[in-house]
Amino acid sequence: MSGHSKWASIKHKKGLMDARRGKLFTKLIREITVAARLGGGDPESNPRLRTVIAKAKEANMPKENIEKAIKKGTGELEGYSLEEVTYEGYGPGGVAIMIDAMTDNKNRTTAEIRSILTKSGGNLGENGCVSWIFEKKGVITISTEKYDENTVMEVALEAGAEDVRNEGDVWEVITAPEDFVNVKEAFLDRGIEIIMSDIMRLPKSTVKLEDEKSASKILSLIERLEDNDDVQNVAANFDIPDEIMEKVGHQVK
Repeated sequence: MSGHSKWASIKHKKGLMDARRGKLFTKLIREITVAARLGGGDPESNPRLRTVIAKAKEANMPKENIEKAIKKGTGELEGYSLEEVTYEGYGPGGVAIMIDAMTDNKNRTTAEIRSILTKSGGNLGENGCVSWIFEKKGVITISTEKYDENTVMEVALEAGAEDVRNEGDVWEVITAPEDFVNVKEAFLDRGIEIIMSDIMRLPKSTVKLEDEKSASKILSLIERLEDNDDVQNVAANFDIPDEIMEKVGHQVK
């Protein structure tokens, strides 16, 4: 499993997403608003909106919050102007990082992102410096203890998934972004429990971090970036051994 998707799974186990629900709601509302503005308010004809509504429901966001965000995006309610910005750079150890943000003040957000990276031993780079390392994919993880390979493989392939990987404690199902929702719903329709699911930037190559100090530095940096109000998603190409990831991951707050 790529380092960042492994870290995402650990965060779900730790319940960090619940602890940060208020911040998560803000990020989801922004995503819903922009998705509705760009592709319309009907989730059936707007895959991006459909995907983020599913995430909002998983986070137990009230229905009225979702509907209000959609109406702000479509102009039925007064909203605020948000710009999508993607930043590229490097973390400690030469780890490539991509940061997706939504902001109403690009200058402020750029300064904040640069400061976080610099203070953590990294730097903000030029557009295109690391984007070639990543590709967007849907990622769905399912327990290997609860479900056997044949069951997971059958549902995944019938629904149009690209790959199924055994990553020890989980099956990692990989999809094209446009097939993500259909594949996820296929598992849910079969009553199969999903541990974590999201559309992520997966790295084509990775940087190995095999000591606790390096691992702790990069995970702390990822946490600081994700805590920024304007940051929606962070991707990085670190590769940390499972035993170190589990140990250091439980220390990061």
